[in-house]
Amino acid sequence: MEWSDLRVFLAIARAGSLGGAARLIGQTQPTMGRRLRALEQAVGQTLFQRGSDGFILTDEGAAVLIHAERIEEEVIAFERQLAGQGRQLDGLLRISASDWFGAHVLTPVFAAFTRTHPQVTIELVTDQRLYSLARREADMVFRIRAFDEPDVIQRKLLHMDYALYAAEPAVDVTIGDGAGLALVTMDSGFADLPDAVWLRRLLPQARIAYRSNNRDVQAQACRDGAGLAVLPRLLGDRFPGLYRLDLAEAPPGRDVWVGYHRDLRQLARLRALLDATIAALGG
Repeated sequence: MEWSDLRVFLAIARAGSLGGAARLIGQTQPTMGRRLRALEQAVGQTLFQRGSDGFILTDEGAAVLIHAERIEEEVIAFERQLAGQGRQLDGLLRISASDWFGAHVLTPVFAAFTRTHPQVTIELVTDQRLYSLARREADMVFRIRAFDEPDVIQRKLLHMDYALYAAEPAVDVTIGDGAGLALVTMDSGFADLPDAVWLRRLLPQARIAYRSNNRDVQAQACRDGAGLAVLPRLLGDRFPGLYRLDLAEAPPGRDVWVGYHRDLRQLARLRALLDATIAALGG
């Protein structure tokens, strides 16, 4: 039995398909199937039921999963400890952030950093999913909620103000309950975010014209006339064609947190990038 086969097993168990597992760990689908067959032959058991709904763990597979996850924890801890000893400003840093924050806020900072430190490669993954620092899915994560993982070192990077935007500078939303107005807002999966709740409370009779979980998409829809949108000012104030509407009550703001695993606290390239980010964003 090889760790690489167990890694394939874990990816299939988490993705539920060979294709999804292949995308998770960067291998081809035929390779995934071949490595799974090798593992099943090694343990002498069928680990998955193959059906129209994908790959489902058998009882034997569920038992293997428990031990495979423990092995994974030890392997990743070992990798983190080795990575954390790096003193040179070279190598790869994998960073996770939301789409718009990564594009509009972090990328200018990171681009400047790579010009100063050309031996460092930054891989920025923009996704709504919360990447695991413990499993080294990312070396450093930026997000709008504090971390509750015990081994994460974190700090508040900055506070973001939000505002209401329109494609026209003279839109009057200071009176009434929003009747006759169109809104661009978060999709139903993010309807409980503070800015979305604020918008519904402030303009309860306004019509929802466009929903998206992507802030860039919201900004573009607002600029193109789909409706009013609440956006972080770090995005809205920089987006061409948008006008901020100053109301008596501002939307609630959010804090941005940055975190990394404590095993990487001595990693020189991570410390250098974090310091550069803090200096640039004024945290």
